[in-house]
Amino acid sequence: MALSLLLIYGEKSKMREILMKTRPQDLDSILENYPRRPQHLIGVLQDVQAAFNYISPEHLARICDHVGVPVTQAWSVATFYKSFSLEPRGEHSIKVCLGTTCHLKGGERLAEACERDLGIERGQTTADQRFSLDTVKCVGACAEAPVVMVDEDYLGRASISSLKKEFKRR
Repeated sequence: MALSLLLIYGEKSKMREILMKTRPQDLDSILENYPRRPQHLIGVLQDVQAAFNYISPEHLARICDHVGVPVTQAWSVATFYKSFSLEPRGEHSIKVCLGTTCHLKGGERLAEACERDLGIERGQTTADQRFSLDTVKCVGACAEAPVVMVDEDYLGRASISSLKKEFKRR
Protein backbone atom coordinates (compact mmCIF):
# COMPACT_ATOMS: atom_id res chain seq x y z
CA MET A 1 0.00 0.00 0.00
CA ALA A 2 2.77 2.44 0.97
CA LEU A 3 4.70 1.48 -2.15
CA SER A 4 1.73 2.31 -4.37
CA LEU A 5 1.40 5.75 -2.79
CA LEU A 6 5.08 6.42 -3.29
CA LEU A 7 4.86 5.49 -6.95
CA ILE A 8 2.00 7.93 -7.41
CA TYR A 9 3.24 10.85 -5.31
CA GLY A 10 7.02 10.50 -5.07
CA GLU A 11 9.79 10.99 -7.54
CA LYS A 12 11.57 7.76 -8.43
CA SER A 13 14.89 8.84 -6.95
CA LYS A 14 13.20 9.89 -3.71
CA MET A 15 11.10 6.72 -3.67
CA ARG A 16 14.12 4.47 -2.94
CA GLU A 17 15.29 6.78 -0.16
CA ILE A 18 11.85 6.83 1.47
CA LEU A 19 11.46 3.07 1.08
CA MET A 20 14.77 2.44 2.79
CA LYS A 21 13.69 4.57 5.77
CA THR A 22 10.17 3.16 6.06
CA ARG A 23 10.81 -0.41 4.96
CA PRO A 24 8.99 -2.88 7.21
CA GLN A 25 11.30 -5.12 9.19
CA ASP A 26 9.12 -8.21 9.00
CA LEU A 27 6.31 -9.80 7.07
CA ASP A 28 3.77 -9.29 9.86
CA SER A 29 4.04 -5.52 9.60
CA ILE A 30 3.23 -5.75 5.88
CA LEU A 31 0.34 -8.17 6.29
CA GLU A 32 -1.34 -6.08 8.98
CA ASN A 33 -1.81 -3.32 6.38
CA TYR A 34 -4.04 -5.53 4.23
CA PRO A 35 -7.52 -6.99 4.80
CA ARG A 36 -7.75 -10.77 4.57
CA ARG A 37 -9.19 -10.79 1.04
CA PRO A 38 -7.92 -12.30 -2.24
CA GLN A 39 -8.06 -9.01 -4.15
CA HIS A 40 -5.08 -7.78 -2.10
CA LEU A 41 -2.71 -10.52 -3.32
CA ILE A 42 -0.78 -8.37 -5.81
CA GLY A 43 -0.49 -5.43 -3.40
CA VAL A 44 0.93 -7.67 -0.68
CA LEU A 45 3.33 -9.31 -3.16
CA GLN A 46 4.52 -5.86 -4.29
CA ASP A 47 5.20 -4.71 -0.75
CA VAL A 48 7.00 -7.93 0.18
CA GLN A 49 9.12 -7.69 -2.99
CA ALA A 50 10.00 -4.07 -2.15
CA ALA A 51 10.86 -4.91 1.46
CA PHE A 52 12.93 -8.06 0.95
CA ASN A 53 13.99 -7.85 -2.76
CA TYR A 54 12.33 -11.23 -3.35
CA ILE A 55 9.45 -13.41 -2.20
CA SER A 56 10.63 -16.48 -0.30
CA PRO A 57 8.61 -19.73 -0.21
CA GLU A 58 7.84 -19.03 3.47
CA HIS A 59 6.60 -15.53 2.64
CA LEU A 60 4.47 -16.89 -0.20
CA ALA A 61 2.81 -19.45 2.08
CA ARG A 62 2.05 -16.84 4.76
CA ILE A 63 0.72 -14.38 2.17
CA CYS A 64 -1.62 -17.09 0.84
CA ASP A 65 -2.87 -17.84 4.35
CA HIS A 66 -3.48 -14.15 4.93
CA VAL A 67 -5.37 -13.32 1.73
CA GLY A 68 -7.03 -16.71 1.38
CA VAL A 69 -5.74 -17.94 -1.97
CA PRO A 70 -4.09 -21.26 -2.88
CA VAL A 71 -0.29 -21.24 -3.14
CA THR A 72 -0.60 -22.26 -6.79
CA GLN A 73 -2.52 -19.06 -7.57
CA ALA A 74 0.03 -16.84 -5.81
CA TRP A 75 2.89 -18.70 -7.47
CA SER A 76 1.24 -18.19 -10.88
CA VAL A 77 0.96 -14.44 -10.24
CA ALA A 78 4.51 -14.16 -8.87
CA THR A 79 6.01 -15.98 -11.86
CA PHE A 80 3.86 -14.23 -14.47
CA TYR A 81 4.96 -10.67 -13.60
CA LYS A 82 8.61 -9.84 -14.19
CA SER A 83 8.60 -7.39 -11.27
CA PHE A 84 8.43 -10.31 -8.81
CA SER A 85 11.32 -12.59 -7.97
CA LEU A 86 11.20 -15.88 -6.09
CA GLU A 87 15.00 -15.87 -5.80
CA PRO A 88 17.01 -13.40 -3.70
CA ARG A 89 17.82 -10.28 -5.72
CA GLY A 90 20.51 -7.71 -5.23
CA GLU A 91 20.10 -4.34 -3.62
CA HIS A 92 20.68 -2.81 -7.07
CA SER A 93 19.07 -4.07 -10.27
CA ILE A 94 21.04 -3.79 -13.52
CA LYS A 95 19.13 -4.23 -16.78
CA VAL A 96 21.05 -4.10 -20.04
CA CYS A 97 18.87 -3.33 -23.03
CA LEU A 98 19.35 -5.69 -25.96
CA GLY A 99 16.66 -4.26 -28.22
CA THR A 100 17.60 -3.83 -31.87
CA THR A 101 19.10 -0.33 -31.55
CA CYS A 102 20.95 -1.08 -28.32
CA HIS A 103 22.21 -4.38 -29.72
CA LEU A 104 23.57 -2.64 -32.82
CA LYS A 105 25.24 0.04 -30.69
CA GLY A 106 27.03 -2.35 -28.31
CA GLY A 107 24.46 -3.61 -25.81
CA GLU A 108 25.83 -7.16 -25.96
CA ARG A 109 29.38 -5.93 -25.19
CA LEU A 110 28.00 -4.02 -22.19
CA ALA A 111 26.20 -7.14 -20.93
CA GLU A 112 29.41 -9.16 -21.26
CA ALA A 113 31.38 -6.43 -19.44
CA CYS A 114 28.86 -6.47 -16.60
CA GLU A 115 29.21 -10.24 -16.33
CA ARG A 116 33.01 -9.94 -16.18
CA ASP A 117 33.10 -7.00 -13.75
CA LEU A 118 30.47 -8.40 -11.39
CA GLY A 119 31.53 -12.04 -11.68
CA ILE A 120 28.00 -13.25 -12.43
CA GLU A 121 25.95 -14.31 -15.41
CA ARG A 122 22.68 -12.83 -16.61
CA GLY A 123 19.83 -13.65 -14.27
CA GLN A 124 22.16 -13.97 -11.27
CA THR A 125 22.94 -11.95 -8.16
CA THR A 126 26.38 -11.21 -6.74
CA ALA A 127 27.40 -13.18 -3.64
CA ASP A 128 27.28 -10.01 -1.51
CA GLN A 129 23.68 -9.38 -2.68
CA ARG A 130 24.59 -5.92 -4.02
CA PHE A 131 23.79 -6.38 -7.73
CA SER A 132 21.45 -8.45 -9.89
CA LEU A 133 22.07 -8.56 -13.64
CA ASP A 134 19.44 -9.06 -16.32
CA THR A 135 18.96 -8.26 -19.98
CA VAL A 136 15.72 -6.86 -21.36
CA LYS A 137 14.26 -6.61 -24.84
CA CYS A 138 13.70 -2.86 -24.79
CA VAL A 139 13.59 -0.02 -22.26
CA GLY A 140 12.03 2.46 -24.69
CA ALA A 141 14.95 4.87 -24.88
CA CYS A 142 16.33 3.99 -28.31
CA ALA A 143 17.58 7.53 -29.02
CA GLU A 144 20.03 7.09 -26.12
CA ALA A 145 21.31 3.64 -27.16
CA PRO A 146 22.97 1.69 -25.78
CA VAL A 147 20.99 1.97 -22.54
CA VAL A 148 21.51 0.30 -19.19
CA MET A 149 19.10 0.74 -16.30
CA VAL A 150 20.54 0.72 -12.80
CA ASP A 151 17.61 0.57 -10.41
CA GLU A 152 15.24 3.20 -11.86
CA ASP A 153 17.98 5.31 -13.47
CA TYR A 154 18.56 5.23 -17.23
CA LEU A 155 22.20 5.38 -18.33
CA GLY A 156 22.03 6.55 -21.93
CA ARG A 157 24.91 6.17 -24.36
CA ALA A 158 26.41 3.81 -21.81
CA SER A 159 29.99 2.65 -22.07
CA ILE A 160 32.07 0.14 -20.16
CA SER A 161 33.81 2.96 -18.29
CA SER A 162 30.54 4.70 -17.38
CA LEU A 163 29.19 1.40 -16.07
CA LYS A 164 32.28 0.83 -13.91
CA LYS A 165 31.86 4.32 -12.43
CA GLU A 166 28.18 3.62 -11.75
CA PHE A 167 28.96 0.35 -9.99
CA LYS A 168 31.52 2.07 -7.75
CA ARG A 169 29.06 4.87 -6.98
CA ARG A 170 26.50 2.37 -5.70
